[in-house]
Amino acid sequence: MPVTLLVLLLMLGVPSVAAAQSGDTPDFLFGRPRASIGLRGSWQFARAGSDLFRFVEENLTIDRKDFDAPAVAADLGIRVTERIDAVFGVDVSQKSIASEYRHLVDNNRQPITQSTRLREVNLGGSVRVALTPRGRGISRFAWIPARVAPYVGGGGGALWYELTQSGDFVDALAPPPQPVFSDVFQSNGWTPSAHAFGGVDIRFWRRWYMTCEGRYLWAAARLGRDFQGFEPIDLAGFRLSAGVNVLF
Repeated sequence: MPVTLLVLLLMLGVPSVAAAQSGDTPDFLFGRPRASIGLRGSWQFARAGSDLFRFVEENLTIDRKDFDAPAVAADLGIRVTERIDAVFGVDVSQKSIASEYRHLVDNNRQPITQSTRLREVNLGGSVRVALTPRGRGISRFAWIPARVAPYVGGGGGALWYELTQSGDFVDALAPPPQPVFSDVFQSNGWTPSAHAFGGVDIRFWRRWYMTCEGRYLWAAARLGRDFQGFEPIDLAGFRLSAGVNVLF
């Protein structure tokens, strides 16, 4: 999971550099934060439950777990109450898979190869609820953030997907010997999405938090003409992520 590792390295490096430059800093903030910005690296476990995935798995050297993919997400949170935030975010993922037919070869006994690529961009709005107080005021101006802040939430949005298959294919409708042809099949579009999540923010330096989160997303979309005859593609899946969140 290279994206997640990169985020974790950044998370560990930023506070140490800043602390070295500024020396000791007070353990409180001047006023309650009104917003936050987060960046997370994720690993997406695709459900891949529709008939297109079953067809691909049966005929090509592709398993459903091959559609698990790295993702990057960014969030903007706006405080509504002491425990409730309105959150707007974007989540981007992509996976490319090289494959060949499981049981067929060409006239030269060579593999019949192709590539499958699935891209997703999810735009969402959420309500995030803190399960415990996120801090406490000690005077009119000073506010001490909590060390640990668990949360849950949910929301909805719009997901754009693009499915592309390119390479060599066998004409299954033709009589034997079935011809091999080169082509590109593509489908893309927007569809509604919904999600639920839970996680924890762990403070490690002043306004900086490490975020660990589990999120499930539900979405399905109609396929284009190139994939006519298949039911809507299943775009649901679980996302496990880690990153940083900064208050301001």
